[in-house]
Amino acid sequence: MGCPVRRDADGGWTITGYPAGRALLRESATVQAGLGVETVDKMPASIRRPVLYRDGPEHREHRRQTARFFTPRRVDSYRGLMEHVADEQIARLRAAGTVDLADLSFKLAIDVTAAVIGLTESRPGIQRRLERFFPEKFGRPGFTSVNGIYWLFRQIANWSRIYFGDVRPAVRARRTERRDDLISHLLDEGCKNTEILGECLTFAAAGMVTTREFVVLVAWHMFTDDALRRKYLAAAEPERLGILHEIIRLEPVIGQLRRRTTAEVVLPGAVVPKDAVVRVQLCTANLDPDVAGAEPLDLCPGRDMPDGGLSFGDGAHKCPGSHVAIMETDIFLSKLLAVEGIQMVSRPRVTFKEDIATYELRGMRVSIAA
Repeated sequence: MGCPVRRDADGGWTITGYPAGRALLRESATVQAGLGVETVDKMPASIRRPVLYRDGPEHREHRRQTARFFTPRRVDSYRGLMEHVADEQIARLRAAGTVDLADLSFKLAIDVTAAVIGLTESRPGIQRRLERFFPEKFGRPGFTSVNGIYWLFRQIANWSRIYFGDVRPAVRARRTERRDDLISHLLDEGCKNTEILGECLTFAAAGMVTTREFVVLVAWHMFTDDALRRKYLAAAEPERLGILHEIIRLEPVIGQLRRRTTAEVVLPGAVVPKDAVVRVQLCTANLDPDVAGAEPLDLCPGRDMPDGGLSFGDGAHKCPGSHVAIMETDIFLSKLLAVEGIQMVSRPRVTFKEDIATYELRGMRVSIAA
């Protein structure tokens, strides 16, 4: 691991130790410095930023008011929906014979997250619209090249498709009659349609795209480790959830978070100056042997490290939907892996998005043996 807190040659700071990483993420004298904040900063000042890109009292108050959508009791109320969607995806597999697991897991994550947000009046094709908005390969929009112009207009078109196909129908329905979901809450706060679009896309990235990858990742572990798969299928739900938390500790979908300090910050082992960009390497911090214990590189269910370490972040910006993601993954995979004859036909293709330190798994095909 080396030094747990160090200053890099580019002037930024990197944290690889767990105590320092958690302390930085819990520090109030920091603001968001990653996950596309540079693009959001170019938005007109009159448009309210999505919650992911806000900090301070306004952010804390928003999180306090929306916490009810993600409490353990509320998450448990989505269980019936998760069961239904999981059964639908397994039925798709049975009908097709062989499918790309990422396709099934994305549909699962879309339907569950859409219910939490309130995107329940979408026109047909939401999965296709989201796949276009979050492609495997991104281009950089701009006016200085043909490729940049292409990606600029493609981005505008993708925003428009999701707005007219998903967000506007949901907003119209809730202006007529409020419901107990996020979009209704945003309307009560006086948000404009464009601001609601931004919040919905933020939750789509956090709740749909990352869950798609995690489901495939866990399935890959299970298909290549017979002992782990048997242990998982024989376990009660609390133990199964523990296995999922241990997997995400080892391989967090988002491997790095960045923050910028707004004042001098004192961390275990270092003092970080004001206006410093700090990279918290979650994937390394979770391997800190002082916290993870012995053999931190091994997959050891039952490890005394709560909720997957820092894999869902920490502090004010900790992922509010972590319990949703873990539960829907467990419900889907406990059903899928129990199907008689289920097998992996091809391993996934692994790619990385360095700008947001995440991985993508595509092409993992599963089938049911005759």
